Amino acid sequence: MNCVILQPSYIPWRGYFDQISRADVFVFYDDVQYGKHGWRNRNQIKTAQGRQWLTIPVHSSGVVEKSIPINQVEIDWSITWNKSHWKALTFAYGHAPFFRNFVPLLESFYQRHDVFLADFTIDLTIALARELGVRDTRFIRSSEMEATGQKTDRLVQIMVRVGATHYISGPSAKDYIENDKLASAGITLEYMDYNYPEYPQLHPPFDPNLSILDLLFMAGPDAMRYIAK
Repeated sequence: MNCVILQPSYIPWRGYFDQISRADVFVFYDDVQYGKHGWRNRNQIKTAQGRQWLTIPVHSSGVVEKSIPINQVEIDWSITWNKSHWKALTFAYGHAPFFRNFVPLLESFYQRHDVFLADFTIDLTIALARELGVRDTRFIRSSEMEATGQKTDRLVQIMVRVGATHYISGPSAKDYIENDKLASAGITLEYMDYNYPEYPQLHPPFDPNLSILDLLFMAGPDAMRYIAK
């Protein structure tokens, strides 16, 4: 059984959804330390002026110093970020071929008022995965398992608990994953190769490192053609 373990992110790029599509069980690694300036609360879209960050503000004072886990980070609602994000998406993609297809779904999310960042980003990621046609992947949060240990030991513990036999990881994990510990647990290891074809974008030249929304708005029901190998 294939397993992927990734930290939850805000409207992540297509490589994230490629891993979701390959997983029988996808674990949102939501009880590890939140890190500033990562992808947990932000991503990029493309406008006529170039890339634009969309960032969900959080109550981050002391977050890193106190080692607060991702699932305990709270959204800062003193800023109406949801309205500004929806306005930015409408302005950037209003003329994209399939933008209207996703208006009901996205409007429903940007009308939510979640307390915790992870609740919003995880639910939105699952909804977008379903829009891409991913139907069979089972989603779990690591915080539901109360795994212990550090790095590879903790990952192995999670995989054993979900019955995984094959682990699919991003290539950056080569620097710290201890292959022998997976092998001892009877788990094989595969690293992703992020090599995807270009797709039409509203504002050339092509930029491969954008939120999945860029692909969905441009390709609609054919989006998986630009993800799945």
